[in-house]
Amino acid sequence: MSKREIRSDAAPAPLGTYSQAIVVGDFLYTSGMGPIDPKTGESVGGDVAQQTRQTLANLKAVLAEHGLGFDDVVKSTVHLQDLHRDFAAYDKVYREHFNEPYPVRTTVGSDLMNILVEIDFVAYKKS
Repeated sequence: MSKREIRSDAAPAPLGTYSQAIVVGDFLYTSGMGPIDPKTGESVGGDVAQQTRQTLANLKAVLAEHGLGFDDVVKSTVHLQDLHRDFAAYDKVYREHFNEPYPVRTTVGSDLMNILVEIDFVAYKKS
């Protein structure tokens, strides 16, 4: 099975050796994205709610490049810098973007590089 890169100028450019997303078969896999403003390349400041909104906007742009939206997401993995402090505020913003049935999700505490949240998705698009 071949893989194809997906890239959006409306999302931050990769900062390392990785793609924004890859399509394999009927699935799109995104890289972990954080609250980076794609225009400036800088992390948005603020609390975890503001950072989650920017992170989801970045992921939405990548999904849209392949004709997908949040309803097509089947799995998300979320890393929070401070899981106990920030989970409720992050989850409130996350909930605003998804409808039932919600994607399956793993949320963990991680040592992130100067950001409060990082999220990646697996999405499905019937070919």
